[in-house]
Amino acid sequence: MNNTAINKITKYDIKYMKTALKLAERGRGFTAPNPMVGAVIVKDGRIIGQGWHEKYGQPHAERSALASCSESPKGAVMYVTLEPCCHHGKQPPCVDAVLKAGIRRVVTGSGDPNPLVAGKGIQILRNNGVEVTENVLQKDCEKLNEVFFHYIQTRRPFVVMKYAMTMDGKIASRTGASKWITGKEARNHVQTQRHRYTAIMAGIGTVLTDDPLLTCRMPKGKQPVRIICDTHLRTPPASQIVTTARQIPTIIASCHTDPERCRIYERSGCRILSVDEENGHINLPQLMEKLGAEQIDSILLEGGGVLNWAALEAGIVQKVQAYIAPKLFGGQNAKTPVEGIGVFSPSDAFCLKNSTIIRLGEDFLIESEVENHVHRNC
Repeated sequence: MNNTAINKITKYDIKYMKTALKLAERGRGFTAPNPMVGAVIVKDGRIIGQGWHEKYGQPHAERSALASCSESPKGAVMYVTLEPCCHHGKQPPCVDAVLKAGIRRVVTGSGDPNPLVAGKGIQILRNNGVEVTENVLQKDCEKLNEVFFHYIQTRRPFVVMKYAMTMDGKIASRTGASKWITGKEARNHVQTQRHRYTAIMAGIGTVLTDDPLLTCRMPKGKQPVRIICDTHLRTPPASQIVTTARQIPTIIASCHTDPERCRIYERSGCRILSVDEENGHINLPQLMEKLGAEQIDSILLEGGGVLNWAALEAGIVQKVQAYIAPKLFGGQNAKTPVEGIGVFSPSDAFCLKNSTIIRLGEDFLIESEVENHVHRNC
């Protein structure tokens, strides 16, 4: 039966897709570079199975849901947030499991942009007589996997530029002191972001000023890979970053190639990633290419004003997270989130869109997408 045109969405489709989305969220931080996916199996108006992709390399959501079924799934409806895969990876194709189980209808949230799938999974189901309804809560499902969608299409990390500042735009007082700008709730939220993204990146300036650990301190949280942009390899060997490198994967991206100097860090467990120099600094687009090739699909950029400007100017930033505290520091020379040379005129601004605001105690988080991910007029 050719049912390509069938795409009638019911209130039950929306209800069960919302459940699948909540299930998918449980995999956040653990599935990269795979997507987060949730699946629900419904028969005669009852949920008989549900599952999610729990961890990279483990069964996908569809197979997890099928394995949890309390009765035969034959003739049931499966709700899944992403198009079922049809290729062999670390797991076998999910479409095979769906067909073998006798599922009569599949409802998907979004298509899979992976060229190995990209509509092929849905077509296989339809060719085998399974009714398919597409794009239920599509925007929510695509938002869930914005990192995966970006990475699978560009093979570069999805970069989120994060900073905390006062209401007058300062990230430190005139003395350089920055602990603490925001309150406990906002700082706890940052830990969830460090768990969420694969890597955390900072510049040598941050290391020299703050000697940070750059770790996730959320209970049961996943530790991000730490990436330090250090053009001339000035990271102190006694810094917390270096002395904990055997416990937490640490990459120092540098243009410095002296083998003896590099060995100092390598003996402590750091990995030196050689990157070309551009205008006296690390070539950030090249760094993104190299990190993407190593399956680092996302980066939380916790740099200072210099690195933040360089990242924006290089066009590598997809999202900005600004934690804003109801405080005023003042100070003509107090540091700001984005420094560098700055734009020439207001029309040259880096434009942001689709902003959301979250209250975190007395503080606020404003999260925005970077317009077209490039420097352009608004």
